[in-house]
Amino acid sequence: MNTFTGIFLAALVLSYGIQFWLAMRQKSYVLQHREQVPTAFQDRVSLSAHQKAADYTIEKSKLGDIDSVVGMVFLLALTLGGGISLVFDFWSTFDLSPLMASLLSMASIFLLMTVIEIPFSLYQTFVIEEKYGFNKSKLPQFVKDQLMSMGLTLAIGLPILALILWVMDSIGGLWWLYAWAIIMSFSLLMSWLFPTVIAPLFNKFEPMQEGSLKQRIQGLLERCGFNSQGIFIMDGSRRSGHGNAYFTGLGNNKRIVFFDTLVNSLDEEELEAVLAHELGHFKCKHTIKMLVASSVMTLISFAVLGWLISQDWFFDGLGVSTHSNAAALLLFMLVSPVFTTFMQPISAYFQRKFEFEADDFATRNAQGSKMISGLVKLYEENASTLTPDPLYSAFHYSHPPAAIRIAHIEEKMQSA
Repeated sequence: MNTFTGIFLAALVLSYGIQFWLAMRQKSYVLQHREQVPTAFQDRVSLSAHQKAADYTIEKSKLGDIDSVVGMVFLLALTLGGGISLVFDFWSTFDLSPLMASLLSMASIFLLMTVIEIPFSLYQTFVIEEKYGFNKSKLPQFVKDQLMSMGLTLAIGLPILALILWVMDSIGGLWWLYAWAIIMSFSLLMSWLFPTVIAPLFNKFEPMQEGSLKQRIQGLLERCGFNSQGIFIMDGSRRSGHGNAYFTGLGNNKRIVFFDTLVNSLDEEELEAVLAHELGHFKCKHTIKMLVASSVMTLISFAVLGWLISQDWFFDGLGVSTHSNAAALLLFMLVSPVFTTFMQPISAYFQRKFEFEADDFATRNAQGSKMISGLVKLYEENASTLTPDPLYSAFHYSHPPAAIRIAHIEEKMQSA
């Protein structure tokens, strides 16, 4: 057995083993605390709502376990099972240019990966979400969303992928630097276009009507020195009962978006506090910091790939007989997550740190008590568990657990 094959298998077992162990801890911990509302929430959340959140969390985790098993088996089938080589060999039999054959080979595998995920999305939407009263979507809407997503991916992704493959084949040893510049430029362009071009393809965005809520929000924006292209209400209730708010876009194309479900659930002061939190991310430059971190990691990844392309053991150790730039790029995209599992809790740590900073900003610029009551409503209405396993949340959660987050806000209110 190739040495790298053994390293890959060991990393695969370790990576998925950690994920399954953490998921098992999460389910056990949530179930163990199902029968009693945490002390900090006993006067805010009913036992039935707490138990609903526990059951919802456990069912989603079980589905995630099955999804992970299928993903692991599929990865092994593509690599050591020879799937990638079969697909590349198939397209090489046609009278196509090397670039087109490579592009179609990669597109075929990505399409197959998407199709494999559809049953899990169906079950999540029409069984779990339906059972807990969140699903508002119908099957025709689901099919339309899937087709539109795949269509956009093909229309936007294939030209970018073709450009990167051309750069890899034509530029020379520093191709990875040019590829990185292309990816980052594309990411910035998509961030700028998303609010006005991409998002409206899936949802309707209505400008917030004049009234006390809009006046309150505009007052908050003025206090925070935030300029946007408008405040919009999104028809999230067309698909789901979950609520959220966010701001999106870059430069002069920024938008503030409220889900209609959120507007219907929270009072005006709570909505102001939730928006203040989102603005906190902007004022604390979290978006820029995450963009810089992503840029650096992408550059490192391309540099590593630039070295791996010339290593026969990289292809042979992963069961791929086709030693090409396209096969190397595909392999790297599929296999690198196995070797970077340890980075997940590091990323989660900094994301939670940013959430604390955004909460601090919200507490200074809105009512902390309203931030807390709004969060409690969101936790309850979204059936988010109040009792996650500490290790699981440290590894996976981008937001602090409910009790820790609210205690932090209360501490800031007392010290203000």
